[in-house]
Amino acid sequence: MSELTVLASPSRYVQGKGALGALGTHLAALGDRPLIVADDTVWGLFSAQVTEALEAAQLPVVRVGFERFATPEAVDALVEVISADGHDVIVGLGGGSTIDAAKASGHLAGIRWASVPTAASSDAPTSALAVIYTAEGEFVEYRFFPRNPDLVLIDTQVVAEAPVRFLAAGIGDALATWLEARATRRGTASAMAGGRPTLAGTALAELSWDILWENALPALDAVSARVVTPALEAVVEANTLLSGLGFESGGLAAAHAIHNGLTAAPQTHGLTHGQKVNIGSLAQLVLEGAPTAEIEDFVVFTTRVGLPNTLTEIGLAPEDTAELRAIAEAATVEGETIHAMPFPVTAEDVLAALTALEGLSRRVRREHGLPEPERYTGGGH
Repeated sequence: MSELTVLASPSRYVQGKGALGALGTHLAALGDRPLIVADDTVWGLFSAQVTEALEAAQLPVVRVGFERFATPEAVDALVEVISADGHDVIVGLGGGSTIDAAKASGHLAGIRWASVPTAASSDAPTSALAVIYTAEGEFVEYRFFPRNPDLVLIDTQVVAEAPVRFLAAGIGDALATWLEARATRRGTASAMAGGRPTLAGTALAELSWDILWENALPALDAVSARVVTPALEAVVEANTLLSGLGFESGGLAAAHAIHNGLTAAPQTHGLTHGQKVNIGSLAQLVLEGAPTAEIEDFVVFTTRVGLPNTLTEIGLAPEDTAELRAIAEAATVEGETIHAMPFPVTAEDVLAALTALEGLSRRVRREHGLPEPERYTGGGH
């Protein structure tokens, strides 16, 4: 057990309506030759705003495309572009994988990096790590960096105009933060930042949780109406900054390990990170033997948010024993964050928790007059 506590955070966090217009000003403080990484869809939506912002700061506008996942090959290709063209700051514009690829390549190339998420769909933008996947979307590894992004900039009007499911996914990712941070705090494991959780990291994780329970539903209403409200501003900060600081300096535990296991099941491909994390959060509550009221409240709340809390909603069933066992084994491999739980967790334990989710959530939903789960068919079989 490390007796040192560690808090990690980005150098600067900028949030608000119209923040994208200030991107050039903030990038100019970091370098002279930025490289923008964005997929075609994102660039089609935001190229005009980004170009105007950079040109106003007298910065060149250079953009390179991006595929779906932060693969080792994608990262290495970005390093080559950085080196060949002499870029001194790389900007991940878009979703979590784009941002992670920018961070990983910026680190390898020895330049500064910035995160500009176009949705509040995960807490990836603030962290000093990247999640690396195969081209098919299976989890490969975490890559850790000695520092966090130099800049995180998120425009809440952009978030308001993104699909509602992206904000819901970010809520799923952020709800796990407090559940995992409190579990890490009870045990003896280190947080992702490399030491025991700080009081600040744990407190920020809990603040994220409190903000979401108060503001998630009206924030989703705001995004449905494509407007920015105080509730949306609060949820964007909870999803992006507070969850990011909370997971990194508070700790990850079972929820994210089970997410990583789920990526091995083709049935779940196409689901967002936060959707799969939410299954992990509920499974963690079951593993902990959490109070019945806490579990039932979680099922009710996440159903209203639009997050999956049954196997059916991620393309699986309790009868899929082979797939569930493979997920459970992947979630409990040596080095996974599930071992930060304050008690030993085996693959059998995870298998039992996952199998129990279906009946548990269906019962709670029925008792509260909530919709029956709909089968997810977007993944492969």
